[in-house]
Parts: sequence; structure tokens; C-alpha cells
Amino acid sequence: MDKRRLLVIFIVVFIDLLGFGLILPLLPFYAETFDASNTLIGLLVASYAGAQLIGAPLLGRLSDRYGRRPVLLVSILGTALGFVMLGMAGSLWMLFLARIVDGLTGGNISVARAYITDITDEDNRARGLGLIGAAFGLGFVIGPAMGGLLSSGEQYALPAFAAAGLAGFNLVLAYIWLPESLDAQRRRELAAHQGADSWLTTFQRVLQRPQIGPLLRMAFVFNLAYVTFTGIFSLHAKEHLELASDETGYLLAYVGLLAAFVQGGVVGRLASRYQDRQLISVSAALMTVSLAGWAFAPGIFVSLVVLVPLAFSIGVLSTMLQSVLTKAVPVDDVGSIMGLFTAIGSITRVIGPAAGGVLFDVAGAWAPGVFGAALMAWFVYSAWRVLLGARSGAFSEAEHDLAVVGTSRIRPDFPLNRRVE
Repeated sequence: MDKRRLLVIFIVVFIDLLGFGLILPLLPFYAETFDASNTLIGLLVASYAGAQLIGAPLLGRLSDRYGRRPVLLVSILGTALGFVMLGMAGSLWMLFLARIVDGLTGGNISVARAYITDITDEDNRARGLGLIGAAFGLGFVIGPAMGGLLSSGEQYALPAFAAAGLAGFNLVLAYIWLPESLDAQRRRELAAHQGADSWLTTFQRVLQRPQIGPLLRMAFVFNLAYVTFTGIFSLHAKEHLELASDETGYLLAYVGLLAAFVQGGVVGRLASRYQDRQLISVSAALMTVSLAGWAFAPGIFVSLVVLVPLAFSIGVLSTMLQSVLTKAVPVDDVGSIMGLFTAIGSITRVIGPAAGGVLFDVAGAWAPGVFGAALMAWFVYSAWRVLLGARSGAFSEAEHDLAVVGTSRIRPDFPLNRRVE
């Protein structure tokens, strides 16, 4: 395992997420200077994810054909260009264009994962991919705090130019220190094996499998509730809690720190003591109540308290759902299922902020939180039916198999069609 190249990839992803986190809490305030409605603010947040949903699979295929390094450099350059456009925006449509440009070329993380896969063996791959999670967490904690600090006095263009500078530094670093990870022969092999089916066709086919469909639907509902919360978080802080941009940045950093603590140190200990189904069901119920509490929190103090169980439940669910999914398929299908899990997250990042913005405008600041709570209430019912219903004998064979997986602590490569006694 090449530690130097792993370190460079870690820094590349960290700086990329640092720039993203730096901008995220400021978008509602920036858009408001152009008289944007709450609905348009939600669409602005969703525009990045929508563009990324289109661009990321294309960048992945291009990296298979032409190599990781050139595609990574192009994606970083696009991120820098998007941030420059954001800082120079003189109208609302320029804000949208800037986020779309960044989203279309912002495939840094997906290409970085592929790069790590190229340079690690099976024994070291989990450790290498774990660096991306660590970089993601650090960037999302430090970025919002930096954005809040730089935006003090309503200087919303300054954080955008700072993020552009970070992306420029990222580009130079990757150009100098990051060699190509795929030789010409390997690129030809990958290009030859690229399937004709789109990811959407694959998703539709896999969703029809009785063992996987219920879990993927649960993952969709969880992600939709989660991204509605995160996508409207800054708007909620601005309108409902009446916080300034710097205070919103600090609050978002607080949430990121809580989530990083849960995923980094708590989930592993809980997973060693409790069954998957117990952790998923309890966390889902806790998230339902916490989202409702966040929706109606009367002030900053109550919000700080409510965000603790909310961050805990999000951290546990995002990890355990992936764990159960990997246990529900043969080892050869784990990569495909994780790809679909990522695609679900991208789709919900388009729907969630847009729906949250409309609900905010039509019903009020409480509506996105109640919407998320209602989604998680359905999730709790599904978790009971799919993961807790095996012993009643009232469910289908596929649901029984899923429930057996949910009660076990078996290896991640354990295929679903075998029973655990």
C-alpha cells in the first residue's frame, strides 16, 4: 500500500469537502441578496446534487477509459471554476449556473474511491477507503465553521473565493504529487467491460429482487428524510432561529462534529453489543422524534439539545443500513449494491432540498421537519415488518430472510440465501 499516494488522496478529498462545507451554510443568505424565495433556495441546494447525479457516473466511466489522474484534475478544475463563478455572481441565475458547473465536474470523491481501489489490495482496501470517510468528516466539520467566520459582515462572496483558492491549491497538489493509478492495459480492460446498461436500468432490475427491494426502499426513505434536514438546515436556522450566517456555520459544524463522533467511535462499539435490527429500529424511532423536535424547537438552546439524538440516530442508521445491505447479497454483488446505495443518496439530494423549500414556503418553517418525521415513522413500520417480523410467521420468505440477516452478526460477505441458525 502506497502511503504517500493515500495521503495525497486524503488531502484532495479533505480540501474538496472543506470547500463544499464552507459554502453550504451560506447559500440561503447569498441567494436572499437576489430576492430568492425559500422554494428557489431549496432548488439552488438541489441543483448541485442534480448536476452531480448526471456528472459523477460519466466521470467514473471516463476515468476507467482515460485514467484516474486526468479526470481527477478536470473535476478539481471544474470545482475551482464553479466557486469563482459563485463569488462573481451578480444574479440568481449565476448562482444556479455556478452550482451546476461545480456539480457536473464534482466527481472528486467517486474518482478518489476508484483510485484507492486501484492502489490497495483486499487486505488494505477498507483502511484506504476509510480515509475518505475521515476526510469527509473533517472537511464537513471545519468547512462550515470557516464559512461562518469568513462571512461575518455579510461578505458572502469572500467564502466562495476562499473555496476557489482551496480548489486551486488542490489542483496543484494533485498535478505534482499524484501519479496515474491505471496502466494502459488495465484501462483497455475496464473500457471493454463497461456494460451497456445505465445505472438506472440496473437499479430497476435490482429493486425487483425480493431480498433487496425492501432494504433499498428503506434506504431511500431514510436518505430522503436526512437530506431534507441537511438541505433546509441553513434556511431553518436563518428564518426560524433567526441566526446570522456565521452562527449558522458554527451550528452546522456542531452537527458535523456530533455525527463524526458517532460514526468514528460509537457505532462500532454498539454493533459489537447489539443486533443490527435492534440498532436500526431504535435509531429510526429516535430520529422520528428528534426531527419533530427540531421542527418545533423554539430557540437555539432547545435546538442544540435536540440535535444530539438526531445526529446520533443519523450516524447509526447511515452505517447500519449499509452493513445490512452487504449481508443481504453474495460477495460478488456487494460493489453493485453499494453503488446503488450511493445513487439513492444522489437522487434524494435532488428531491429533499427542493421539497423542503416548497414546504417551507407553503406551510412554514416546521413543515420540512414534520415531513422528515413522517418519512421516518414509515421507516419504523418497515423496520418492524422487515427486520423484526421473522418470528411471527406472518411475512413472506424474503422478509423472513431479511429478518434473519438483521438479527445476526455474521460476516459482510454472508449470502442472504443461507440461513443463520
